[in-house]
Amino acid sequence: MELLSTDRFQLDIVYQGSDLVAVNKPHGLLVHRTSMAADADLFAVQILRDQIGQKVYPVHRLDRKTAGVLLFALDEEMNSLMQVQFANGQVKKKYRAIVRGFTDDKGEIDYPLQKEDGTVQEAFTSYITLQRQEVPFAIGKHNTSRYSLVELTPTTGRMHQLRKHMAHILHPIIGDRPHGCNKQNKFFKDEFQMMTMLLHATQLEFVHPVSGGIIKISAEYQPEFLGMMDLLGFSR
Repeated sequence: MELLSTDRFQLDIVYQGSDLVAVNKPHGLLVHRTSMAADADLFAVQILRDQIGQKVYPVHRLDRKTAGVLLFALDEEMNSLMQVQFANGQVKKKYRAIVRGFTDDKGEIDYPLQKEDGTVQEAFTSYITLQRQEVPFAIGKHNTSRYSLVELTPTTGRMHQLRKHMAHILHPIIGDRPHGCNKQNKFFKDEFQMMTMLLHATQLEFVHPVSGGIIKISAEYQPEFLGMMDLLGFSR
């Protein structure tokens, strides 16, 4: 797992209102403290709290290795209202990912996922392929490797849904552990020192629960993602 510098830094704020604020979370940054990542000493909650000088409430989560739009409420009431919207599927989410192989032009993945307690939940993701590239990377028995840049739209919010769904259709996200391709992940780590996962939350869209206005928040790719796009020949 990549570690962020302990030097003081600020998060890129991509939206700020009177009761909501969103940042472009870097790859490798945890949303909040967890016992499962004892190596981390930086967390988005604490950084943003210190940056804007008030308490913040994360209304959803992004995996540590996933970058992009991360939304916070600025009071408990808004936190509760937004969490209801996320739970009810009222927030439109879009992601970009670089995956192994050439994906279809578009597709739908309707594949239930099992929680740790054994409960099975419905899960649905649609995708469109934005670009495809074949590069001279000899991985395994092939002299070249194929990759696709895809836009993913989940309509449910299950844990690791996009990672599991792309692995299910045999197009795992590059850098995904443990759901991805070990050979690909090892190659990218050894050859390019890439320690992250090529998944980026590009956009959130929802109706503001108080004003009723439509809020659309976008975040540009982080440097690690852009670097891999350049390396693989994808246009920005």
